[in-house]
Amino acid sequence: MPKISAATVAEHHARQRQALLDAAVEILRDGGLPALTPAAVGRRAGLARSSVYQYFGSVAEIVATVVEEAFPPADRELADALAGIDDPIGRIDAYVTTTLRLGAAGAHRLAMALAGGDLPEPCRERLAELHQAQAAPLAAAVADLGVAEPDLVTALVGGVVQAALARVDAGGDADATATAALDLLHRGLAGMAPSAG
Repeated sequence: MPKISAATVAEHHARQRQALLDAAVEILRDGGLPALTPAAVGRRAGLARSSVYQYFGSVAEIVATVVEEAFPPADRELADALAGIDDPIGRIDAYVTTTLRLGAAGAHRLAMALAGGDLPEPCRERLAELHQAQAAPLAAAVADLGVAEPDLVTALVGGVVQAALARVDAGGDADATATAALDLLHRGLAGMAPSAG
């Protein structure tokens, strides 16, 4: 029996699976979807290529798992940041600043690598669902402002957030970028709804 590096075989398998997923995420961030191969994942994790197939049947399965596991940590951070904030502008502020902080930590690069790759259709659909769910608190905050066209305004706010993320990804300071983005959004939203300020 192979030597295990944990107290139990189950824990050993969980650690190896996580090491493979961590390696896949690093590869996606560094080289995008074309760089993701079983051999590359195994090499990055310090395991044989054959070990990859003990946990994942294909690259598509690796990608599907990365997609599913990439969103919950960010979703939890957003939920924590928004908890207890009743004011719509306050929720927008918290959403934007948290999203930019997560972007500065590298979460955005993974999303961009996945979105820009030739994903299998089920993965592409699931990625779109997860993005939509993650943007739901922003959409709800905008709707609570009472603007005439909440879907349009949400899309425009989202465009500001994407531009700010690109700035942070290019090395811009997350706090300064958030301040500028929020100033722009506050000015734009101030005249659109009676509850905005």
